[in-house]
Amino acid sequence: MGRVIRTQRKGASLIFASKTRLNKDPAKFRILDYAERNGYVKGVVRRIVHDSGRGAPLAQVAFRSRYKYGQDKEVMLAAEGMYTGQFIYCGVKAQIAVGNVLPLHKIPEGTVISNLEFRAGDRGAIARGSGTYCIVVTHNEESGRTQVRLPSGMKKTVSNQVRAMIGLVAGGGRLDKPLLKAGRAYHKYRVKRNEWPKVRGVAMN
Repeated sequence: MGRVIRTQRKGASLIFASKTRLNKDPAKFRILDYAERNGYVKGVVRRIVHDSGRGAPLAQVAFRSRYKYGQDKEVMLAAEGMYTGQFIYCGVKAQIAVGNVLPLHKIPEGTVISNLEFRAGDRGAIARGSGTYCIVVTHNEESGRTQVRLPSGMKKTVSNQVRAMIGLVAGGGRLDKPLLKAGRAYHKYRVKRNEWPKVRGVAMN
């Protein structure tokens, strides 16, 4: 009988499940609606908050409710340079400014973007870690596709209808400072999931 290695055990048990008790909210764009497809929606950044286990800060944004009096509160990833009280605009007619959310076909080549959707309407999937970003490389109008450079350096072609936020995700440079002591590593991973400390295989037996 061979050993059931750590990687195999991670798939089966809840011991390695991520901790979610302190999570604020899923960080997503607004649900794609008529207003965003044909114009723009204006929101105001109410607060910028820390989310446990996430390197990037979150922005709590208030939009006017679409159907009744009041406000819809959305939680999305904060772009670098975003501040409380800032107006952000989401939609096809929004301007190119940090924090605004636009479909790719309205974003010029060479623009730095983040929280890019994989499929139109999925509310953000790519380049969501702190300090990460994508760059729009080329547009192909005939096929309706756009090539983007991912944080890994790889190039990927996606639909030009998917949305992205202008600017890079806040919280960059997080890994530049060393943890220095075990206590800091303990608190860092305590709110993420059970992956620290890692005992080397050669130290067992």
